[in-house]
Amino acid sequence: MAGIAQPAADFDLQQLDSTTDSVLVDKHSLADLQGQVVYLDFWASWCKPCRQSFPWMNRISTKYAEQGLVVLAINLDKESHLAKQFLAKYPAQFPIIYDPSGKIASQYRIPGMPTSYLIDKHGQLRIAHKGFHLQKAPDYEAEIVSLLNE
Repeated sequence: MAGIAQPAADFDLQQLDSTTDSVLVDKHSLADLQGQVVYLDFWASWCKPCRQSFPWMNRISTKYAEQGLVVLAINLDKESHLAKQFLAKYPAQFPIIYDPSGKIASQYRIPGMPTSYLIDKHGQLRIAHKGFHLQKAPDYEAEIVSLLNE
């Protein structure tokens, strides 16, 4: 779905070290990423479409990083070991933020798993997608490129 154009809800981007469960010292907020296009993905370990979206997100993250794309994935598992098991099979080459309480997910009112949002360079929520459909990946990529070119 397109045409949202509303300010994206801000949140802290604290990452957890996946080996120790300790918070990494680098603390930023979503607002710190203004000037870049953000692909924000909500996922959980039990999400079957996420098995296809993670390799795709790795690819686009690498392909468009120099043009200003940031991919962030927010995990909603209540138990971090479930996310770690998923990531052992489907590694992420982008930051993973853990939201076991669902606070960030509530701010974004996610309708299902996975749900992704494209946030433009001005911090405006522009496009939302419920689910991940590999056959639509060229369309998703075209939306990213369009926002990068604005």
